[in-house]
Amino acid sequence: MKNKILLSFTLLFVILVYLCWPIYHAAMYKGMVPMLGKATTSQPQNQPEQSLVLMPEYRAAADKAIAALQAQNEAIAAPGYTAAVAINGEKVWVGSVGWADIERKIAMTPDTQLRVGSTSKAITATGLAQLVAKGALDLDAPISNYLNPLPNPAWAKITTRQLASHMAGIPHYGGNTEFLGMLTTLKADEHYHNVRDAIGLFDESELLFKPGEKFEYSSLGTVLLSAVMQGAAKQSYQDFIAQTVFSPLNMANTTYESPKRELDNLATFYWRDDNALNLYKPWMDVDLSHRLAGGGWVSTSQDLTMLGQGFINDTYLKPSIRKQFWTAQKLNSGEENWQGYGIGWRIHELDLGDGFDIQLYMHHGGVSAGAQSFLMVLPKYNMSVAINANIKTKKFADFNKVSYELARIFIREIESSL
Repeated sequence: MKNKILLSFTLLFVILVYLCWPIYHAAMYKGMVPMLGKATTSQPQNQPEQSLVLMPEYRAAADKAIAALQAQNEAIAAPGYTAAVAINGEKVWVGSVGWADIERKIAMTPDTQLRVGSTSKAITATGLAQLVAKGALDLDAPISNYLNPLPNPAWAKITTRQLASHMAGIPHYGGNTEFLGMLTTLKADEHYHNVRDAIGLFDESELLFKPGEKFEYSSLGTVLLSAVMQGAAKQSYQDFIAQTVFSPLNMANTTYESPKRELDNLATFYWRDDNALNLYKPWMDVDLSHRLAGGGWVSTSQDLTMLGQGFINDTYLKPSIRKQFWTAQKLNSGEENWQGYGIGWRIHELDLGDGFDIQLYMHHGGVSAGAQSFLMVLPKYNMSVAINANIKTKKFADFNKVSYELARIFIREIESSL
């Protein structure tokens, strides 16, 4: 009898471990529970670099830029970085340092594809701007006009504007009260071909507040936005973005990951212990299709700079539409949201220090599974700057501060030629 009871408890324990391991495994990489197994991959001492000057008048700036990128890579002990700068509709410099894959000794290059995390929201916003410009979508109409039937009756009064500016009351990942959906999101091991299916992970979750009452950053809200856009465009979100954003803006290396699609230029992504900055562990396999519009695209720094250039191109986007998207949105009270968030972009003043005028700039950053990304647009100089890395730093500012140095370098070059 005792043996049978012991066997039953053993089987139950094995089943529980089997069911819970994927959740624990995912939680390890997010720092929610202790990491099992040590980070043992170390970097080779030599750091490859590549610097491509695409417009000769920026050669001196390019030399300083690659030096700044190399110094940044060493300062935070990243496996690798990519960066790019575009001005007046043209890429002027692209660079890379370090390793795309340490174990296989594959150098990072300007063509290396990296996960861009929430910088995906700027991609989605660019497609949304095209729908608005064509009159296919009204930002202030209820989303039920484009998503019908509506999965959650509580969403009936939400507008597209509120979704795109994080004022709809949809929770972020951790606030999802649909427990199984939250766990599925955490595991990130299922593929969603249709973005509408992905909203099933949170369509029973409670709203945080009445639409328009507050600001609460929400990637799940952007996933819902992609389903709304899909309905308005009358084609899949992926195809619409490819046709209206990637193709006209020459973003040939921007795409999505899928178990059935092998991307030759995709970097390997890494986790590391904050107490052992020179040791890395490859990130767990993930499928980010459940968050594609809000955090699942992969791209290159040079492609992202062309996204930024597209947004300031009057031929591609009407100035009146751009002004709407690059204006901090207001709550129902009439007050601007506290984060200065527009429609898919953050809008802030940029102070680059002594010798530089304070200017308005638009930007979005992203943190993903073993990766970080940052894109900024400086309309005063018709400039866009993008950086990417295949590591997550504890503080985002430790990762993206080099982008401001790149801006200083190229602004000085522009002003010296005037």
